[in-house]
Amino acid sequence: MRKPLYFSFLFSIQLLALFFYNQPQANTLTIQGSNTIGAKLAPALVSSYLKSIGADGVEYSPKAENESQITAKLNSADSTRGSHVVIDIAAHGSSTGFAALKLGNADIAAASRPAKTKEIDQLSHMTKLTDRGSEHIVGIDGLAIIVHPDNQLTEMDVQQIADIYSGKISNWSELGGHSGTITLYARDNKSGTWDSFKRMVLGKSKLDASALRFESNDELSDKVSEDRNAIGFVGLPSVRQSKLLAISDGSGKALKPNQLTIGTEDYALSRRLYFYTDDNPENEHVMPFMQYVQSVEGQKIVSENGFIAQHLHVVKPKNYAELPLAFQLMAGEGERLTVNFRFKKGSAKLDNRALQDIERLVDFSKQNPDQKLILIGFGDPKKSKDRSQLLSKLRAMAVRRELVKQGVYPKHNYGYGEQLPVASNDREAGRVKNRRVEVWLSTVR
Repeated sequence: MRKPLYFSFLFSIQLLALFFYNQPQANTLTIQGSNTIGAKLAPALVSSYLKSIGADGVEYSPKAENESQITAKLNSADSTRGSHVVIDIAAHGSSTGFAALKLGNADIAAASRPAKTKEIDQLSHMTKLTDRGSEHIVGIDGLAIIVHPDNQLTEMDVQQIADIYSGKISNWSELGGHSGTITLYARDNKSGTWDSFKRMVLGKSKLDASALRFESNDELSDKVSEDRNAIGFVGLPSVRQSKLLAISDGSGKALKPNQLTIGTEDYALSRRLYFYTDDNPENEHVMPFMQYVQSVEGQKIVSENGFIAQHLHVVKPKNYAELPLAFQLMAGEGERLTVNFRFKKGSAKLDNRALQDIERLVDFSKQNPDQKLILIGFGDPKKSKDRSQLLSKLRAMAVRRELVKQGVYPKHNYGYGEQLPVASNDREAGRVKNRRVEVWLSTVR
């Protein structure tokens, strides 16, 4: 009597196995890390990428707090069944992305700040995170300093912000504003936005214990817009109903974050947004997705989500008439591109964004043959002004060499030394920002 039952059970197992064998395979891609990226931008990029490769039925579903999932059916060239694709996105802070990448729980770590030395070391068995094959710049963001809409202040310098958040300044009247105890709103410790703020603003100062901490940019911004005495910092797309301040650093002009000031990273609190991956990932979607992010279509999604895309645009700076006459004589027609070339820390080599921008500049030049490039290098103070000018000229020549390799010949390259700083030379981060090469244009006549 038991024998027929045994064979019936065995037959059922075989049918079940055959059923699952014939189901579409789930090609799961997992992104973990930055809330700035993961809240809206990463889902938008993933959805657009899937559609670009012919996926059908792309659906976005929010899951737990700051987590989402995107599903789609991807038609495969070698299968009539196609495959069901699932992309999981968790946005709990940049540090969580690196931890997940290390444990193998994520294919991509999203970060709103560069990888830290300890993270680079912890993942060295997998890849070198600072190499171009692993570090992918998604777009550029400006750390926005926000206050209540009724606050009468319109600008602030980095030192004042540091003094506010460290508790040295506690009342708006100390800055010429209304009388009221300042309420501090800050991102939480896992946030890349917090890490960026700490690096660019606080430095060695400690955050005042009274600060209220948030995992979400949008939630923080909404709280600031409801509190007349509030100040906060968020990614640029999360300004919402709050008031945005212009920010200066050192002797640099106070600037609001916009396409030019963030695209060139001249805005004092500009920062890059990153995807970090294994340089030879097993997941077949990782590198095609990275290529899509860098494409014209991908960067359009970056722009549509409130960040600054890495496309090159021609602009005429609003303060051009205020620039020294000697500089205006170098700057061609007074128009420039929304890009600055910067270098690896402590090195004469172009950084990963600069290498990508070289390719974009080559494409721009080929599409606009009547526009000739003028490269102007800048630097920070050295033992002598001549030394600073020489180093700035060498930076311009380094960019020129990369362009010439690809058949583009700039009209001029100059060195402008330590003049026209965009950040304070009292801090290393400011000196690094001042070591740059701007691209101006001259029309062939």
